[in-house]
Amino acid sequence: MANRDKATNQLADFKKAQSKSDVLTTGTGAPVGTKTATLTAGPRGPVLIQDFTFTDEMAHFNRERIPERVVHAKGGGAFGYFEVTHDITKYCKAKPFEFVGKKTPVGVRFSTVGGESGSADTARDPRGFAIKFYSEDGNWDLVGNNTPIFFIRDPIFFPSFIHTQKRNPQTHLKDPDMFWDFISLRPETTHQVSFLFSDRGTPDGYRRMNGYGSHTFKMINGEGKPVYCKFVFKTDQGIKNLMADQAAELSKNDPDYAIRDLFNSIEDGNFPSWSVFIQVMTFEEAEKVSYNPFDLTKVWPQAEFPLIPVGKMVLDRNPKNYFAEVEQIAFSPAHMIPGIEASPDKMLQGRLFSYSDTHRHRLGSNYLQLAVNCPYKANARNYQRDGPQCVGDNQGNAPNYFPNSFSGPQDDPKYLECPFSISGDVTRYETRDEDNFSQVTTFWNKVLNQEERQRLVENIAGHLKDAQEFIQKRTVYNFTQVHPDFGGGIQKRLDSYKN
Repeated sequence: MANRDKATNQLADFKKAQSKSDVLTTGTGAPVGTKTATLTAGPRGPVLIQDFTFTDEMAHFNRERIPERVVHAKGGGAFGYFEVTHDITKYCKAKPFEFVGKKTPVGVRFSTVGGESGSADTARDPRGFAIKFYSEDGNWDLVGNNTPIFFIRDPIFFPSFIHTQKRNPQTHLKDPDMFWDFISLRPETTHQVSFLFSDRGTPDGYRRMNGYGSHTFKMINGEGKPVYCKFVFKTDQGIKNLMADQAAELSKNDPDYAIRDLFNSIEDGNFPSWSVFIQVMTFEEAEKVSYNPFDLTKVWPQAEFPLIPVGKMVLDRNPKNYFAEVEQIAFSPAHMIPGIEASPDKMLQGRLFSYSDTHRHRLGSNYLQLAVNCPYKANARNYQRDGPQCVGDNQGNAPNYFPNSFSGPQDDPKYLECPFSISGDVTRYETRDEDNFSQVTTFWNKVLNQEERQRLVENIAGHLKDAQEFIQKRTVYNFTQVHPDFGGGIQKRLDSYKN
């Protein structure tokens, strides 16, 4: 039994920690006399409806599953802290950055994007990297990925894009035509697709990948001065990726590989950590850069906007119960605190609505009262009342309307958002013709070495070969715009599959 790891030994470890078993009860707390038989009229008679021990458990069992997340359904989580190591108060007044040495509790969920809850951890897919900071000014959620960019720059495409990652509506199978048709019709996807089919498309577990807030945000300092910023989390374990054949083998033999690796690492006391940085761009610089700084398909070059060290994030506690603390944890980019605000990033603006809306669908209107979601470092005081699954005191006997004359909670102008000016005609602006390829050319030429370029070509061609030929041609054309060797290499590989 020496080969059993911490995850496998969880039940045995629980038993060792118990001095004796607790008395079994119903949901109401009433002790149960026997758990091995229903209440019946005679040994062969029908079950009685008065058997609350049975009906209580059965009714709950029928409702055990909540809707899984539409995206990011499969994932693992852990808890720990963020510690400030460098003073950035000249940029930001947010509580987690208040002073060097300050620690803020965090909850983190890592995930794949396109697969269902039972899918493999090692699928070629971006990885969700969502962080909840439990601060004194409320909870701040930084909901990012392991890539600094995304497939699209306008949120109106998001439902369609995700549908192409899911299943064909008739066959209920993953469909290469759906995937590559959308990708080739929207060339702004080229940057993220190149990341996805590179080595970094299959990270070796959640501990060995970077995290990015991805979007452009605003930081506000104590004097009310704003700057634009991006957040970067660099893994202290070092980036490590799985080759395509390794990832495929693990998907068969250990589809929960990343969750297992994270759990065992923390249980063994090998706490994973990330060094945290920001990039800063002034409003004046944002007006002068050659690209749209709010375009989620673009990076801010570090040569122009260098990484500024901020702190370190450490994960040192596994969830005590997966459902309560990981399945029910609910992140939303709209969960901000004073000092952190939204930028004009279109994708961010779309996510400000969609995440909270889906949590109300999955978890109910009181999802923020759940233990893992409640702002326990602050006191929630507002005029929201009632609704299903109200798990607190419903704010007791305080007034439930505003304004009022009876000492209900009051607003405070010192917490007003930073004012900013906007101008322009209200219309639907197409983003199709913006530069889609120059940053991908930099990725091809300067980030990847020759072996990595070859694997990228092979990975794309190996997936694209199952799409129809007209879609293949359109896709090859797009990658040729990045570099002739990129598109040409894919075409050569596709031709080899036909021989």
